[in-house]
Amino acid sequence: MRIVIGEDSALFREGLARLLADAGHDIVALAADAPALVAAVADHRPDLAVIDIRMPPDLTDDGARAARQIRQTRPELGIVLLSQHIETRNAVELVAQGRFGYLLKDRVFDVDDFLDALVRVAAGGTALDPEVVARVIGVRRDPLAALTPRELEVLALMAEGHTNLGVARRLWLTERTVETHVASIMAKLSLGTSTEHNRRVLAVLAYLTARGVR
Repeated sequence: MRIVIGEDSALFREGLARLLADAGHDIVALAADAPALVAAVADHRPDLAVIDIRMPPDLTDDGARAARQIRQTRPELGIVLLSQHIETRNAVELVAQGRFGYLLKDRVFDVDDFLDALVRVAAGGTALDPEVVARVIGVRRDPLAALTPRELEVLALMAEGHTNLGVARRLWLTERTVETHVASIMAKLSLGTSTEHNRRVLAVLAYLTARGVR
């Protein structure tokens, strides 16, 4: 797998590059700031970009903004944010588009699990730390506690990838009834400020996290 690393800490950048190279991956570029990262992805066309959030020049959310910029031109690229910080403004859009991971440096406890997560994202999957999911969906309590049994059934089928029509057929309901249940789920999970697609993704994330699925 061809990987670009965007990380401003020289020690962490070089250490991560060595770890990934030892695991058999091809590190095609290392970038110490957001503009260099964007250029490296354009030049080398990797399979995966591993990006810190706080990078020069501003040392705020430059890495996350660079990830969004990269995703606009390379929608097929796997992107993993690997950071000590949780940033939600850009994460929601990236989560909704798939091929995305968001891991916290101080919560990566197993190297093999970390390497598996990178491969999973590059292959089109997701890898999200539960703390990140909790912050993104804006809740710390059990997000499913307020849902009715029928709403939980609907959400479970959504998590399996079913559309509203697919849910309706599985539960022998009308599509309009399912739409009503989905609207109630979104309201109870406080997901009313994003696009419809993003809200659906976040609802599924809440379900998977509460059920202990990664």
